[in-house]
Amino acid sequence: MLLEICVFNTATAIAAENAGADRIELCENYANGGTTPSYGYLKTVREKIGIPVFPMIRPRGGDYFHTKDEIDIILKDILLCKELQFDGVVFGLLNQDGSIDQENTARLVEAAYPLDVTFHRAFDRCKNPLNALETLVQCGCTRVLTSGQHLKVTDGLDLVKTLVEQANDRIIIIPGSGLNSSNVQHIIDTAGVNEVHTSARIRIPSATAFRNPLMPEDFDIDFVDVDEIKKIKSIINK
Repeated sequence: MLLEICVFNTATAIAAENAGADRIELCENYANGGTTPSYGYLKTVREKIGIPVFPMIRPRGGDYFHTKDEIDIILKDILLCKELQFDGVVFGLLNQDGSIDQENTARLVEAAYPLDVTFHRAFDRCKNPLNALETLVQCGCTRVLTSGQHLKVTDGLDLVKTLVEQANDRIIIIPGSGLNSSNVQHIIDTAGVNEVHTSARIRIPSATAFRNPLMPEDFDIDFVDVDEIKKIKSIINK
């Protein structure tokens, strides 16, 4: 049983590895649902982290329909991740009608080879998840991250279970969103998955001593709950 932790900065990635994470999904911009890490962020994490790391490749927040120029950016970022010797990448492309962008997904999977490819939670925005799963198998994706097309995976467990059965070991289904130490065993038992995903996210106060009262803003920093990661690991390793 494998535990993937989604992180949004280098210090969090290091803390997640030390707490027992098996794999890192590397992102920037939590508020936008995750976007592509910068070159400096990528290179620093690659140098400091020993477990597998899958960078998010998403040029912007918003919807999952991407223009030709944006897809070219995604391709360049995938090739950069190959050059930096990452273990996989994470992306997701949809057409405007809610179907998988099969042509570009297949092309990007081919470009990423031999890296693993996770199709991220754009899947939870697609129109027909069962048809979409078959498309992703045909495209050669390694896994699908999904909450069963609900905000929280606990509400989408029936679909996750159906997807696992339909996948029949042709592609990995990894549940995420709202997964924690209190429900992870139930999710595993119900859906029959072999990998789980969470951010175990907490906020820590900024150490900045001065703040301009005329510029009110949130200086708190995204981090991981190390104890929560350890709890999940102890549960899934029983």
